[in-house]
Amino acid sequence: MSFRELVRARRSIRKYSDRTVAREHLEMIVKAGQYAPSGGNNQSSHFLVFTNRDKICELNSIIRTEFSKMKPYEGMYKSMVNTVNNSRREDYDFSYGAPVLILVANKIGYSNAMADSVLCLENMLLQATDLGISSCYVNQVNWLRNDPSVLEYLYSCGLKEDERVYCSAVFGHSEMTSLPQLPRHGNEATFIE
Repeated sequence: MSFRELVRARRSIRKYSDRTVAREHLEMIVKAGQYAPSGGNNQSSHFLVFTNRDKICELNSIIRTEFSKMKPYEGMYKSMVNTVNNSRREDYDFSYGAPVLILVANKIGYSNAMADSVLCLENMLLQATDLGISSCYVNQVNWLRNDPSVLEYLYSCGLKEDERVYCSAVFGHSEMTSLPQLPRHGNEATFIE
């Protein structure tokens, strides 16, 4: 698959089978993240790779509890409004049942933390697509990156005290039928000549 085809083939999948992702493929996905560019070649991203569904469910329970305490407000990002509203459902699962969750953390106070982390994650999303593995960028942990309950749990999973999660994605084998490419209607480009 050409790079152009790869970029256009990547889709956000929100329904996964319980089939595991091969360790070899996971290592290739993480390696792609490690090869992402970083400000000043800092390379300070930290990948927390969850492959234990019980651990993902424990984190989901904390995320669900924290979001269910919130109330939507005018001007709130619409995806966050959906998360707040959906968190009140018993079956809420921000990971969509995926067998793998990768959190990308970086240093607190590092001004390029978000950019570097997202560059890593984009490489991982594209590598997964190339391997025939589905993925979906998920924001919930990032939105709660300073929440004490979330932090306590993530510290027990290996997050360092001087780090926060800046982005995350789930990976697995899709249970959705093949999805058509979505038309592009935004992301305007202005060429200055």
